[in-house]
Amino acid sequence: MEKPVALGVDIGGSHITAALINLETRSLVKNSIKRSAVNSQESKEVILKAWVNIINDAFNGMPNSSKLIGIAMPGPFDYEEGISLIKDQDKFKSLFNVNVKEELAQRLEIPSENIHFINDAAGFLQGEVFAGAAKGNANVLGLTLGTGLGSSICVNHKATDADLWNSEFLSGIAEDYLSTRWFVKRYNQLSGKTLDGVKELVAAVKVDQLAIQVFMEFGYNLAQFLIPIINKNKIDTVIIGGNIAQAFNEFSPELIATLKGNEIDASIKISELKEHAALIGAASCCDLSFNDFPSEK
Repeated sequence: MEKPVALGVDIGGSHITAALINLETRSLVKNSIKRSAVNSQESKEVILKAWVNIINDAFNGMPNSSKLIGIAMPGPFDYEEGISLIKDQDKFKSLFNVNVKEELAQRLEIPSENIHFINDAAGFLQGEVFAGAAKGNANVLGLTLGTGLGSSICVNHKATDADLWNSEFLSGIAEDYLSTRWFVKRYNQLSGKTLDGVKELVAAVKVDQLAIQVFMEFGYNLAQFLIPIINKNKIDTVIIGGNIAQAFNEFSPELIATLKGNEIDASIKISELKEHAALIGAASCCDLSFNDFPSEK
């Protein structure tokens, strides 16, 4: 008997994206992606109505009885009960202490047990474990490198938020050194020039020795950050996503060399699913056989 289709939903501070995921093939249903901008400063009613509209649009007339939903949601959030605990992050203030699961279930006219939540960083990694670069791996670390540092750890096929962004690192916290602002700041220190972001730095590598130096330093710093985490959690694979992953070829030689120099043999891979990872990871929460008793054929 075929496994059902589930809706994967990715919610951010300014958007909602939803798509149908075939749990049998572990793939996104073609042409099913729906997106909408959502102002997280709005009232509870405006936000929930916008979410419901996109979810219903993505289900495309599917009967209520077979609707299953997995939602990747930023924290803090009670993922089991579906209650928002976001309070002081300049987003979703109107949803504080609201049972989002019950509110959506009522508006969508489906049982609340058909709705599952996962942390957004964990959703990215869960997608890669379920259907992407980490498929078949038991102990995996996921990093999303961009304007901030997202992190998640998957042990025995179950991903959870690692919340490493504010962990002590060098003379500050990890996010100070492993995000876009570090590249901009460091290149400015070396050259006196200000860049918009990492993409510009990649373009400069062929003609700018300072750009090469910045990427080498980043690769070294990332390795130093990873070494204790890999050792502590017996990580066999690290998956890197986010915008900075597009510069992987520039910083990976130093990253991998430093890890090997410290006798770390974990595989370092970039995300296969990219922007679809969180959607697939969220939908995989509806595949209880995978989450409770993972197995690979």
